[in-house]
Amino acid sequence: MKKLSLALLSTIFSITAASAQTKTLSELQQNFVDLKFGMFIHYNMPTYNDADWPDPDASPALFNPKKLNPAQWAKAAKSANMTYGCLTTKHHSGFCIWDTKTTDYNVMNSPLKRDVVREYVDAFRANGLKVMLYYSILDTHHKLRPNTITPKHFEMVKAQITELLTNYGKIEALIIDGWDAPWSRISYDDINFEDVYHLVKSLQPDCVIMDLNGAKYPAEGLFYTDIKTYEMGAGQRVSKETNRMPALACLPINSAWFWKTNFPTTPVKDPAKLVNEDIIPLNKVDCNFILNVAPNRDGLIDDNALAALKQIGELWKNDGPAPKLAPTGEPIIGTNLAKHKPANSSWSEDMDIMDFANDDDVETNWTSNARVEKPWYEVDFGHEIPFNAVTITEQKPNISKYRLEYMQNGVWKPILATENTNRVKVNRFNTVYGNKVRVWLEKADHQISIAEFGVYNERGR
Repeated sequence: MKKLSLALLSTIFSITAASAQTKTLSELQQNFVDLKFGMFIHYNMPTYNDADWPDPDASPALFNPKKLNPAQWAKAAKSANMTYGCLTTKHHSGFCIWDTKTTDYNVMNSPLKRDVVREYVDAFRANGLKVMLYYSILDTHHKLRPNTITPKHFEMVKAQITELLTNYGKIEALIIDGWDAPWSRISYDDINFEDVYHLVKSLQPDCVIMDLNGAKYPAEGLFYTDIKTYEMGAGQRVSKETNRMPALACLPINSAWFWKTNFPTTPVKDPAKLVNEDIIPLNKVDCNFILNVAPNRDGLIDDNALAALKQIGELWKNDGPAPKLAPTGEPIIGTNLAKHKPANSSWSEDMDIMDFANDDDVETNWTSNARVEKPWYEVDFGHEIPFNAVTITEQKPNISKYRLEYMQNGVWKPILATENTNRVKVNRFNTVYGNKVRVWLEKADHQISIAEFGVYNERGR
């Protein structure tokens, strides 16, 4: 009976959430950019190990703050004129700082025995701040890492996300990390992105989803995220001159994301530089800036960081909504069916052969030989499959006219013919079934090349 009741409550919540959706993706993106400046809060097991990547078997007994006070964090955020916070509910070593039913490796089995996520969301809302959550797919404690992923891992991910989006009220955004990054090596296929995306939207339709590793994809395209993301500490940079995509950039106020023993005695980043070189110029190009401030082992923000936040608040004020964003279209969320499949093309230029256009790397290219008058490129799936979207990504905008076709029962059939001068060309159409797909490249300013050719069968499109 208890299980039935919980299932019923979950169903009711999902139906209520779905019916409560009032905003389009464009409106959600605009609302996010309008927030302009927030506080990232890296606080978890790494805090107690003096390392951002702690021992995955570190004992929960280490997590023992004596003065935990999320209200202090919220007041510090308010002093800097921030509008929201985002807390690391689970980082890469797998420790959960909420009352989860999915694993014993959580804060309720620490000396604290208090739900940190609950205290955080309550404190920030009480101070008029919006609430976002961070969640890591990579989980070294539970062995959710390359070459060890099982269906049970995926069920754990879905159950944990469901808890976070069911038990803590309205969540403005979910920032996901440890996914499809060179250092995590967990692909969107290992833990299916489309399934997670639909789960989040079914629970909280107005929750914006961000993959913190999305800078792998071109700045002009929206792949696997509702908002473009840039981890500045990892060298990723949003253009302060040309960006026109809704974006998030993040940086720690200290030298690392999680608290270290030298933080109280080491100068933090200069508040004036943060305001004049990051917050203001990034906001001008539709980018929300989130500054990480790491609580110490007592669960409090250090005095030097508090003073810097107050100074930021004296130097910077939110001057109101950003200019209206240009429409981005819906993000690509499905599996790339063309990735690593056999490819063919018209004559290539030297070594830049057809295989470079579907290798999941936008830094490599298939380049058509300059003497080919009517270049083409195709992917062979080996058998008939359904698909309803094709993307063409170039290093720089060049191709302006092309047509797509697919092979069914040995016959080539048209999909569409169009003109598109964008660097990232997203083509959506009614579902077709074919064993091959081909693009004919009919007009370009100079020698034709394709950095990445993607094919997708997105659900619900």
